[in-house]
Amino acid sequence: MEKRTFNTEVRKDWNDKIANLLKAIDLHNELYFKSLDDFHKEQAEYLRKYVRELKDWILKEEKNI
Repeated sequence: MEKRTFNTEVRKDWNDKIANLLKAIDLHNELYFKSLDDFHKEQAEYLRKYVRELKDWILKEEKNI
């Protein structure tokens, strides 16, 4: 996986956390497809929503700099 090269003062503290969240989403998806346990499907969606909202917040904060 390629490391991000684009960074801002707002993003610097979040890039690694977002990468870890994406890994957690991938794991929930993998576990869902193996088990068909809706818990994993729901958690993946919960995390996707969180990441989308976090990225929206980051963009808003960057405009305020």
